[in-house]
Amino acid sequence: MQDLTLALVQTDIVWQNPDANRKMLGDKIRNLNKSVDVVMLPEMFTTGFTMDVKGNAEPPNGITLEWMKQLASETKAVLTGSIIVEENGKFFNRLYWVEPNRQVNSYDKRHLFRMADEEKYFSGGDKSPVMEVKGWKVKPLICYDLRFPVWSRNVALEYDILLYVANWPKARVEAWDTLLKARAIENLCYSIGVNRVGADGVEIIYNGQSACYNFKGESLLEKSANEEIYLIRVSKKELEEYRTKFPAHLDSDTFKILK
Repeated sequence: MQDLTLALVQTDIVWQNPDANRKMLGDKIRNLNKSVDVVMLPEMFTTGFTMDVKGNAEPPNGITLEWMKQLASETKAVLTGSIIVEENGKFFNRLYWVEPNRQVNSYDKRHLFRMADEEKYFSGGDKSPVMEVKGWKVKPLICYDLRFPVWSRNVALEYDILLYVANWPKARVEAWDTLLKARAIENLCYSIGVNRVGADGVEIIYNGQSACYNFKGESLLEKSANEEIYLIRVSKKELEEYRTKFPAHLDSDTFKILK
């Protein structure tokens, strides 16, 4: 029942400048003065939330994935976050989950944000894998996915932590916080979201408010609008004890998602 330490990198993102963002993020992560198990980066951390897919997409085994492998190996931590990937003529908002041994898993964002025309440029994923780290099971999702509880439903307690990487605007940050808390309570899990700060290239403002809620909906960090790295420690023992004491999952509805 090993505890897990996560680093939530709440940062501004240089608009459509992968080189600058990789350097900035690499410096921040290498300067962490504490050992962590998982480092979370925001959605589209190399570019900001852009629809310029042709100008910013990378191949599946591109420079950013190699950078993530190297950094995960150096820090001995899982590194995760999403970038724009082109594969077989389609574009995906793809989250990579990169382990210290350079093994890679991925998740393609399913729910595409039509209010920004994301569905016109990207293809949605149809799989929602559960990752593993040090005995914990983790389901990583992306931004707009947060609004769709069926997609994240914790059927038969298949995971312990929900992770959301995001570019969630200040204008709707109350929904962000409310939904993160709800996902924790209804799924008997830790619910964690990392969001960016600053303004992007189309003048959308982001105010961070990265968050972590435990299985009872209690906040485990002080939210802010500043650039910073939050270090969160979560307890498997406390999670399992609560699930035993309050086994609401035994009364949940069964269903199948139709693709």
